[in-house]
Amino acid sequence: MSYILTANAGSSSLKFAVFNAGKDLELVHKQQASGARVGELHVAQWLGDVGIKTHDLVGVGHRIVHGGTKFTAPTRVNDCVLAELQSLKALAPLHMPFGLEVLRDLRALMPHVPHVACFDTAFHASQLDIAKRLPLPREYHARGYQRYGFHGLNYEHVVSALGKNLPRRLLIAHLGNGASICAVMDGKSVATTMGFSTADGLVMGTRTGAIDPGVVIAMLRDDQLDVDGLEDLIYRKSGLLGVSGISSDMRELLASNEKAAVEAIDYYCYHAARHAGSLIVAMGGIDAIAFTGGIGENSQPIRDKIMSHLKWLKLGSENIRVVEANEELAIARHVGTLVL
Repeated sequence: MSYILTANAGSSSLKFAVFNAGKDLELVHKQQASGARVGELHVAQWLGDVGIKTHDLVGVGHRIVHGGTKFTAPTRVNDCVLAELQSLKALAPLHMPFGLEVLRDLRALMPHVPHVACFDTAFHASQLDIAKRLPLPREYHARGYQRYGFHGLNYEHVVSALGKNLPRRLLIAHLGNGASICAVMDGKSVATTMGFSTADGLVMGTRTGAIDPGVVIAMLRDDQLDVDGLEDLIYRKSGLLGVSGISSDMRELLASNEKAAVEAIDYYCYHAARHAGSLIVAMGGIDAIAFTGGIGENSQPIRDKIMSHLKWLKLGSENIRVVEANEELAIARHVGTLVL
């Protein structure tokens, strides 16, 4: 029996999944590890515990958050590719360092197995230049300063999961600790809320989402923040955590009677709906909305509150879908395409 291993690295957690390498890519096992580092022994031990040896693997797929301008499709990893990916770490400081560490560790453990990097940015490479550009001097665009978009692997999965029932103009809301919305037309990304970084767009668990750059300039000046302090504020101390002063976890906020928790939830849903409205413009209308991600799948109150701001769309209940996130399956498909 042959298998595909997937490694889905977040900022400090790692989800493993093993799929049968047959046509249907049946899920065999899943495991999640947390912490600042996942060592080689941990992975080998887990595979052994479920009866799989490394020589049973025909490929290993890795979620890599950022592919920059060069990596717009899944790519087999060699030393040159890994070196190029190292240069992209600053573009996604919460995710890239750990994701690349996992990639290095697993390549060292299984050098005989093909490793495939699958990029969250790749799904959005289909966007027109007008959607990607930033309003900066042209030389910055030439240097790679543009809107990239993220969560692409799960957007791919949602499109695939809907299959023949895929609406022509679909809004997908990936709502979790990290959150974004994507306008998908004829199965392709035409616009999305995240841009150059994973801090743009929707309010998130600890990330600001879209914020007036003048505020950033004022904070640098007034609070004498350095780059690390500003990064920490934007990525780790803001969002739901900052607005509520209570928690970054939507479940805790929904369970709280504190006024600040209610305010944070209202803020989250109102601004999600505002971003959704702008993305509908990019499609020239809308046929359906799909919710995915931990909050999107599991929180009916949040879905209802967002849709209450969008009732003018007059979408029937049949046009509001809920799709379980499955980035691992999207990764496994890419591995199968490249190595089988």
